[in-house]
Parts: sequence; C-alpha cells; structure tokens
Amino acid sequence: MATEQIATAINAWDVAQRQFDLAAEQLHLPDGLRKVLREPQRELTVHFPVKMDDGTVEVFTGYRVQHNLGRGPAKGGIRYHQNVTLDEVKALAMWMTWKCAVVGIPFGGGKGGVIVDPKRLSLREVEGLTRRYATEISIIIGPERDIPAPDVNTNSQTMAWIMDTYSMNVGYTVPAVVTGKPIPLGGSEGRNEATAQGVVYTIIDAAKHLGMDLPKCRVVVQGFGNAGAIAAQLMSAQGSSIIAVSDSTGGIFKPEGLDIGAVLAWKQEHHTVCGLPGTKDISNEELLELDCDILIPAALENQITARNAGRIKARLIAEAANGPTTPEADEILYNNGKFLIPDILCNAGGVTVSYFEWVQDLDRDFWSIDQVNEKLHRIMTKAFASTLDMCLREKVNMRTAAYLLAVQRVADATSVRGLYP
Repeated sequence: MATEQIATAINAWDVAQRQFDLAAEQLHLPDGLRKVLREPQRELTVHFPVKMDDGTVEVFTGYRVQHNLGRGPAKGGIRYHQNVTLDEVKALAMWMTWKCAVVGIPFGGGKGGVIVDPKRLSLREVEGLTRRYATEISIIIGPERDIPAPDVNTNSQTMAWIMDTYSMNVGYTVPAVVTGKPIPLGGSEGRNEATAQGVVYTIIDAAKHLGMDLPKCRVVVQGFGNAGAIAAQLMSAQGSSIIAVSDSTGGIFKPEGLDIGAVLAWKQEHHTVCGLPGTKDISNEELLELDCDILIPAALENQITARNAGRIKARLIAEAANGPTTPEADEILYNNGKFLIPDILCNAGGVTVSYFEWVQDLDRDFWSIDQVNEKLHRIMTKAFASTLDMCLREKVNMRTAAYLLAVQRVADATSVRGLYP
C-alpha cells in the first residue's frame, strides 16, 4: 500500500484524541476537564459557489475549526487539498492548541481547509475561491478571535486575498486578521523560513543532548515544500550531508550528498525532484527507511506507522510536518532507542513567528530579521529544554513530555477561567 493511502486510512482525529488521552491519564485530569479539552469548541462547515473561468459554477466545501480558546484567540493555517476532511481539520486544530501552549504563546488552536486541488484551478479561480471562503468564515475570524495563516497549498498571496476580503467587509484595513502575509502588507521578516528555522534550532539542541556531531550527520528529508526545502538548506549550512529528499511525486537519493541548490533549481524547472541527474529515484516509503542519522518528515500526516516504524534507521527524527507519526509507531521508535522531536515542539517556529507578526501588526512596530530570529531561538531553546527536562524526569518519550507540558497549561487556563455561564 502506498504511503499516501496509509495516511488516508488512519483517522487523524482518532490519533489526536488518543495522544491527548495518554497525557490526560498521566496528568490525572478530572473527567469534566477531559471532556472539555477532548472536543473542539466550534466547527464551521461552509458550502460556497465559485464562478469558474468557463462560466460554469462549482460548489466547494470548506471548514474552520476552533479547538480551544482558553489561552487566547484561535491560531492556525488554512490548507487547500483534495483529501481535506473535517476530522483532519479537527485534529490539526487540536495539535495547534498544544503547539501554542508548549512554546508558551498566548493562542488557542484553530485550523481551516477547503476540499480542492488548487493545481487544477487557474490563479483567478483560486482567488475567487479564497475570497468567497474568507467571506463565509468571516463570521468567526478576526484579529482578536481567530487568525488564519498559510498551510498546505496556500501562501502569502492567499493570506493577502483573505486580509483584503476581510478588510473590505469591515470597511477598514485589518493587517492582524491573518499572518504569513507579504512584507508590504504587514508581514514579518523571517516568517517564510520560520518553521524550518525552528526545526533546525531543536535539532541542534537534540544533537547536543545525544552527542551527535552535525557536520558528520547524514540527513533525509521527506517533503520538499517550504518547510522541507528550507530545512534541507539550513541543515546543509550546519555542515550535514543531505542524502535524500522527496516530494509528492517521489524521492531522490545520493549517498555522497545532494547539492540542495541544484535540487531546488531542478524542481523549479520540472515541478518534481525526481529525475535529477546523478541521483537515484526512490519512493517515499523507501526514503523513510534509508540508513541515515537524522530523518525530517516534512510532508503529510501518518507517514511513520506500526507498519514501517521498526525499519526506521535514523537515530534522531524531527517532525517538521504535523502528525507524521502514529501512537503505535511512537512506541516502537521509543523502544528502539530513537529520539523523536514531536511536531508540537519541533515545527512550532512557524506559529511562533506568526505570533510575532500579529504583535507587530497590532503595535504597528516592525522588527528586523535579526530580532525575529533571536526571539525565535530563545523561545524554541527554552521550550526544548523544558520538554527534555519533563522527558527525563517522568521517563517518557519526548511527545508525551511535550503533551504533559502543553495539556497542563491549557487545562490550568481552562480551570481558572471556569465554565460560563
């Protein structure tokens, strides 16, 4: 079975709830509090028409989910993908709640998605879809309520359209309604690189803990989108050898190490990493099981499962993607002595710099790239140290440690606020 088929066969919401249940049990949370935190606060489903270039009208389905608002407004990306489901969006919203909590930023978790393959639409059609979707979800988003951001198949242009649509509806410009915007519209320096930068900061800290010498490490990256490609570049700058990368079409392998600049140029020209001269084409499944030191899953959910976890050879796994590892696989990896940096910590650089962008927009005061990276480094290093301390103290894996920290923080906020009315 192909990796993508496995991903769709596993229910992400079931995975997210089971991960929460493990932490709730260990924290001895009261039953009532567990019931509150186990479900999203709001789920909005919208069906909206879009006029296509040929004059026909198509109706698309979209979602916006707010999991928990106890620590602040909802925060989370919007993805455009043909396999988007409400359960997937609910899982991603819950993961965002824990992600914001583990790095200590004052947001709750949200997420959005539209069932569409944007690669089959023209740019004008994507703009029309975006503006209509933004209008439909405008009843629950806003700079003090819920702040969307880019995710799979969305980008700074998508955010610009959403910001403009929201601003037109309220009658004045509202830069802080979304993050991940272009710089001229109030975007933050460093936002595009933030997820990958945060991943690499945590890898550096993990390597120190494990006694690994990064210039001697062989790195494999699954997913050569924004996070994966930039992570590959940053790891290469650390002196590591990137021996394999992949995208949705497949992967390439070169034991002596890839020239990441050449891979980027090839993908730009051919829209795939496959076929690069001097490399061997491999499948995404084969890539995960390569002999390497560091594995960076930066693609979709449920890539490392009970089926393949026992064949993972990397000593250090850094989850740049959301939910790439199932609970069963977590246990196998931990028992095999693998050190995994969980998604809610590892890829939290993106939401952290989104928080910086939101603050800058509200204050109308913008920071330099050095200020952004210095603040990001400080937050990621502190969060990693707190998680590692919990991991060693409680003798649990890093994911459970991160969940214990995050769930406790959200539970405390929810308990202190109490139930309304």
